Amino acid sequence: MPEQSNDYRVVVFGAGGVGKSSLVLRFVKGTFRDTYIPTIEDTYRQVISCDKSVCTLQITDTTGSHQFPAMQRLSISKGHAFILVYSITSKQSLEELGPIYKLIVQIKGSVEDIPVMLVGNKCDETQREVDTREAQAVAQEWKCAFMETSAKMNYNVKELFQELLTLETRRNMSLNIDGKRSSKQKRTDRVKGKCVLM
Repeated sequence: MPEQSNDYRVVVFGAGGVGKSSLVLRFVKGTFRDTYIPTIEDTYRQVISCDKSVCTLQITDTTGSHQFPAMQRLSISKGHAFILVYSITSKQSLEELGPIYKLIVQIKGSVEDIPVMLVGNKCDETQREVDTREAQAVAQEWKCAFMETSAKMNYNVKELFQELLTLETRRNMSLNIDGKRSSKQKRTDRVKGKCVLM
């Protein structure tokens, strides 16, 4: 059975405890939890605008553990875009992204046409171990975009996902599904009915 073409799959990678789930939950549900609950794999869906229509942004929140290499490879092979998260309070969390980035390149062949974001989370913390310039240099070397975020303070979270969609060159996508639409499209939407996210 072929994959649904109107799904846009974003995969979030990073070491345990860097805030991958917090970023995704802040974006999808607008919530933040202080307690750390390790993830094996969760998928969240959000309706977005895609090529003057709507499609589903499917966000896969992966495990921070290295126990599941087969799941990691499968997520990469199915992914359209990637968010590589480290904590600005942990230099090791940035270093751990190296092998994941190399695996993406190995499986995808090249990242030239694939949106990849290097994300320094927890930028609200004062115990910084990773300098912004250092992370920018890594992003430049990997030929990917860079941004610092704080899931806790809701800083740059929506901007992160919008920037990732902006990097997609094969489709025209936006988080704003209520953006400028022609009256013809609005009529079509009314005829088709509305979807409700549960």
